[in-house]
Amino acid sequence: MIDRILLAEILDEALKKGGDFAEIYIEEKVSTSVYCEEDRIEKINSGREKGAGIRILAGGRTSYVYTNDLSRNGLLKAAQVAGHAARSHQAEARAPIELNLKAGPDPIHWRRLPEDVLFDEKIEHVLAANRAARELGEEIKQVTVGVGDHHKSVLIANSDGELIEDDRVRMRFLVSTVAERHGVIQTGYESAGGVTGWELLDDISPVDMAHKAGKLAIKMLDAQPAPLGRMPVVMSAEAGGTMVHEACGHGLEADLVQKGLSVYRNKMGTQVASPLVSVIDDATLQGKYGSMRFDDEGTPGQKTILIDQGQLVGYMYDRLTASKDQLASTGNGRRESYQHKPIPRMTNTIIAAGEDDPEGIIRSTNQGLLVKKMGGGQVNTTNGDFVFEIQEGYLIENGEIGAPVRGATLTGNGPQVLASIDRVGRDLGYAIGTCGKDGQGVPVADAQPTIRIKELTVGGTAHDEDKPAIYRIRRK
Repeated sequence: MIDRILLAEILDEALKKGGDFAEIYIEEKVSTSVYCEEDRIEKINSGREKGAGIRILAGGRTSYVYTNDLSRNGLLKAAQVAGHAARSHQAEARAPIELNLKAGPDPIHWRRLPEDVLFDEKIEHVLAANRAARELGEEIKQVTVGVGDHHKSVLIANSDGELIEDDRVRMRFLVSTVAERHGVIQTGYESAGGVTGWELLDDISPVDMAHKAGKLAIKMLDAQPAPLGRMPVVMSAEAGGTMVHEACGHGLEADLVQKGLSVYRNKMGTQVASPLVSVIDDATLQGKYGSMRFDDEGTPGQKTILIDQGQLVGYMYDRLTASKDQLASTGNGRRESYQHKPIPRMTNTIIAAGEDDPEGIIRSTNQGLLVKKMGGGQVNTTNGDFVFEIQEGYLIENGEIGAPVRGATLTGNGPQVLASIDRVGRDLGYAIGTCGKDGQGVPVADAQPTIRIKELTVGGTAHDEDKPAIYRIRRK
């Protein structure tokens, strides 16, 4: 995109007024999406975007300027503005910056890039899923089908002499259905996606996804109202890892820890969960929605153990928060686009699989609630309180799966819930979503095995006191 000589010149310009570190992040992104609503193609979008963000770190403070003017003059002007804002001390003489390409994980090769797939084919997949859901019967009143993809080229250079080039492709497919009978309305939802091209459809079928979403909406029309109170809760691996994302994920992001907005502050080395529970953030998993070769600061994606057999052993760091704790970045510096500065974010966050038979966990539970599909959720990272919705749940009666229930929510406290997990299955199921924090949305995946929580509040609402840090995950 831009040659090394100009990149070095821009970084030198950024540090003329002082500063400890300078970085330029450049991206060029091509994206498309197709949406079907009301039994017709409602929206077709195609866009191309490019721009650069220049960041300077000085004395623990950040200056950030972005521009879509990638000319030499435009980039130098942005560097001057960022440098002026970051000025905090007399600039020291520096050797000229020499950039060297940074080695990293092997490049990914996609079989079908988004730009190689005609809109006609994308539209046909969307329409086929729409037809499949509506063919389930007259009780299906509304169907929304969408597919989106993007191909992003990224160039990162910094004053440490690192030059990073990366090519990123993501795709997602979603089906949402609404069923109605005698005034009762229920929904069904399925989504799939990953760091992949259109070869994703070699592994998943939009028609099968539509059938599953539609059948769930119809099934839940017969569901009884959810019980209210505290009871054992079995969370199926099919539910994905909303629990780990909401119960502890955000609280283990280093910026919130350092600001005192995490319940896990000053807990390093202590027991924060059941000895059966280990939590990992792993950007290296092949093809998962939150996977990365490099993060958005150019640090290679990593596998980071956060909780090991119940003991807190790590946080998720970007470059700035790692420097404050005199540690290395864990490769969790992420940004939505060139218009945003990087901050610590999750990638693929997982409760590790255990040794229990998933069906045996249900059989050993006399009474309780089985959760098979989650909705969205939110967490107060300061005290660990969370709440999220259940899209598909069933009563457990005498160790067997009973009647479906609707309208259920789960309310609890992250550390308390993690400490009360007493069974962990040997299976593992994933979910994808867009996680929001500080006005930025980034793609994530989360996963968990079948787990049993000794007791959790079903129904009710989230705690309303004192919410300085609420973060949400959208399942889309």
